Amino acid sequence: MNNINLIILLDPDTYIYIVWGVLLLLTTFWGLSWFFTKRRKLMYGLLAVILLVWGIFLYGSYIGVNQLEVKRVELAFDDLPVAFDGYKIVQFSDVHTATMRGWRHQLLERAIDSINVQQADLVVFTGDMQNKEPDEVFPDTALLATIKAKDGVYSVMGNHDYTMYLDNPTDYDEYTNTGLRMGIDYDLGWHLMVNQHYRIRRGKQNIVIAGMDMDGDGIRFPQQGDISMTLNGVRRSDFVVMLEHDPSSWKRKILPHSHCQLTLSGHTHGGQFSLFGWSMANLRYKENSGLYNIGDRYLYVSNGLSGVVPFRFGASPEITVITLHKKK
Repeated sequence: MNNINLIILLDPDTYIYIVWGVLLLLTTFWGLSWFFTKRRKLMYGLLAVILLVWGIFLYGSYIGVNQLEVKRVELAFDDLPVAFDGYKIVQFSDVHTATMRGWRHQLLERAIDSINVQQADLVVFTGDMQNKEPDEVFPDTALLATIKAKDGVYSVMGNHDYTMYLDNPTDYDEYTNTGLRMGIDYDLGWHLMVNQHYRIRRGKQNIVIAGMDMDGDGIRFPQQGDISMTLNGVRRSDFVVMLEHDPSSWKRKILPHSHCQLTLSGHTHGGQFSLFGWSMANLRYKENSGLYNIGDRYLYVSNGLSGVVPFRFGASPEITVITLHKKK
């Protein structure tokens, strides 16, 4: 069995039940210990810690996981074509539809309503529609198909959209499951980009929407992004918005090998737990939530909507409204 599969072998709710069990055992152990120790200050300290963990767990699992935020970002560029001044892009990411079941499904419905309310010029999806396999997405295709934008919906694949989380996938699994997953975007009418780009036109002016394949570290996550193929035919004078699921590719590949002015990513979920600006994602990703820039080149990392484990504390589910401006 592949060790990387261990995190998603269980049903999403099973993780919540496991934490319930662990906390109940710890609370029971504390209660029994109260009668066998006279170290009251220590016991009160342990009780405070246990109550804090209970509070974080209950909030994150039943309230925070459903607190959708609409974040707004305004960015100005010297080289943005005048015809695209005020161009509005809505980004959403990391839907993980298998986790949005039961009462949590209302979050997906609200998110899609919020996307459509923005009346965006362009909607982009930056990967991870499923946890393990395409069957998880099929019940929501009718709902996802209601997402609309003037210039359409553009998407890329994330690590969960491939077969890497199936146990010992065969070549047949690679072909059928990946093909089915890609087919979902096509059936929705979305423009799925696998190392390719499109031009969005306003009169005689245009910008480029590019999508690079999942480009992780090549060890834990697949490194399939080919930036030369993605930008083949793109001119240095073009304004480029790059979609790439893994934000670590920004410094590793996009910055040194392209001139892309804006990169949109997901993947990190903002760590799903954040306290005073610190999250577990900080241990692996320097750019893990929100807006980053080096000079006049920007990266935005979405916290996404969901995850394999249904929990959010300090890193709320989000959609992002990004408005492009021409510098005056």
